Amino acid sequence: MSDKQKSGLVVTAHPGDFVWRAGGAIALHAKMGYRMKIVCFSFGERGESQGAWKQPGMTMEQCKAGRRAEAEAAAAILGAEIEFFDSGDYPLNFTDGMMDRLIDIYREVNPSFVLTHAVRDPYNVDHPKASAIAQEARIVAQAAGHKPGPSGVTYTAPQVFQFEPHQPEQCDFKPNRILNITEVWDTKWKAFQELPAQRHLWDYYERVALNRGMQGGRNSGKAMKYGEAYQTIFPDAVEVLA
Repeated sequence: MSDKQKSGLVVTAHPGDFVWRAGGAIALHAKMGYRMKIVCFSFGERGESQGAWKQPGMTMEQCKAGRRAEAEAAAAILGAEIEFFDSGDYPLNFTDGMMDRLIDIYREVNPSFVLTHAVRDPYNVDHPKASAIAQEARIVAQAAGHKPGPSGVTYTAPQVFQFEPHQPEQCDFKPNRILNITEVWDTKWKAFQELPAQRHLWDYYERVALNRGMQGGRNSGKAMKYGEAYQTIFPDAVEVLA
């Protein structure tokens, strides 16, 4: 590690998304000393809270408060800080003020990488919308004319990794990174348990991690039990190929 702390930024539509799809990456990099920041646009109060809405007398504010507490607990287990925009979900209602804040976050965190949704998802329009917002903020943050200051803009636009959608084939998701999360799997699993409203997804995403671990081991020749799959948006500029 250099004297300057490295960082990663996760931009997600709903609380469950960062846990199921990127919890391993978050925990792994936090363990390595990265500052990990999660921006969660909504509390998932409509689309991710079927269990909560089965409770008699549930209100929107109660549902939001419950999902916020769950997401904060999961983020803490993973070793990340989290900021909510309360944009609503199904659909996201993103405002100019929220975009302005997200751009500020890019500059403040100056992430080495960004994790966000796949650019396509016919099952959930919130996901590609969140991905597009994440990319727009990434672009604007590097514009010298946006909130110019005396010292100029020091932010550098990072690589963006799309995390795996729930039904990857229909989302044209073709991973070109498989991250070994074996050493932090227990941490990710603990974060799962903070999301009881989606208990039906715990075992599903364990199977996904085991499948990606098998694929990661086959492609690397190294033992890997649990993995997470990612697809980059931009080419990597390198000096040598291997």
